[in-house]
Amino acid sequence: MISQQFISIVIFIVVIVAIMSEKVHRAVAAITGSVLLVLLRVLSIDACISYIDFNTIGVLIGMMLFVAVVKNSGIFEYIAIKAAKLAKGNPWKIMMFFMLLTAVLSAFLDNVTTVLLMGPMTIAITRMLKINPVPFLMTQILSSNVGGTATLIGDPPNIMIGSAAHLSFMDFIVNLGPAILVILAITILCVYFIYGRHLIVDDSAIQEVLKLDERKSVKDPSLMRKSVILTFFVAIGFMLHSTLGIESCIVALTAACIILIVGKQDVDEIIAGVEWSTIVFFTGLFIVVGGMVEVGVIDKLAHLLMKATEGHMAVTMLALLWISAILSSILDNIPFVATLIPLILTMEQSGLNVTPLWWAISLGACLGGNGTLIGASANVVLSGISNKHGYPITFVQYLKIGYPMMILSVVLSTIYLVVRFV
Repeated sequence: MISQQFISIVIFIVVIVAIMSEKVHRAVAAITGSVLLVLLRVLSIDACISYIDFNTIGVLIGMMLFVAVVKNSGIFEYIAIKAAKLAKGNPWKIMMFFMLLTAVLSAFLDNVTTVLLMGPMTIAITRMLKINPVPFLMTQILSSNVGGTATLIGDPPNIMIGSAAHLSFMDFIVNLGPAILVILAITILCVYFIYGRHLIVDDSAIQEVLKLDERKSVKDPSLMRKSVILTFFVAIGFMLHSTLGIESCIVALTAACIILIVGKQDVDEIIAGVEWSTIVFFTGLFIVVGGMVEVGVIDKLAHLLMKATEGHMAVTMLALLWISAILSSILDNIPFVATLIPLILTMEQSGLNVTPLWWAISLGACLGGNGTLIGASANVVLSGISNKHGYPITFVQYLKIGYPMMILSVVLSTIYLVVRFV
């Protein structure tokens, strides 16, 4: 058993190092690690399958398919232009509206999809205003990670936590929503003093924005109407899935099936557009972490953590919050959360009330992504869009804004968790 524990730890560390170094594609690293666990007889095929969280996989596939169809309607471009015109071309109001829009979209879509939709539109509008888009894009990174923390489907770590802990969509809204609203409001206030009050444009540039016609951005009016109606029912479905006794993946997959049937889009193209490498990565990662669960490594780590904190819930909660945030600012938060989940489930078996711990790692892992330019996939994608359009965002340039804002959000989370759970 000891040799098997050693093998499972070595494979886990090699996979994580490979993911961090980006020398090997993260999906290849994770699936290779899981295959090695089988070849070295740490896990059987049946055990591998038992460690895959099919609810998380189902939510990811369902929402990727749903969003891939909906975005073809042009609804996101329509909303962005409408917001810019409602702001009457005022650059600070546009920045604030886009932050709010990014946060809301990130709460119901995945963050990467949100920034892929918002980034090019932001650059187009800021060019009309003849101002630098970089502050707009950096504030959208911040609001994307903050908004994604609020719901079950907003960020992959939340999908994993919700599935493992049997927490519903409404559990996330009720327990994290108040904290996220405060954090978002204070983030916008800070952004005003950092950027907003310095944004000045001339009247001719404002008139260019006001001349935009949001109706021209609608590519398929029929699909747009269907998308709005279905999005409403998807939101209702996620809110009621625990009451109805169905898994969240069923809501996402049902929505995907309906929009694929009524959307009249090229189904082959939509299915091919799913990020299958992400699905393979998650599948492999669940198995690699499962290897350590199978041979008792996670059980030992749980006991070590409980011994270090003497089983004190508040100390454990705050330790997990800050460790999650700091590590997630420089590491991929998905493997980190995948490792913590069985650790907390083991602690639950010893009688500790672990409910506050789920909220602590959710806040820490998701908000920690704001710390650096590599803290979350959305950060990398949006900075790549900015660079592609001739407005590079450097690591240090983002660090000066992102890290202090991340620390501020974790301080606010600390206060919230202490007030609510201690």
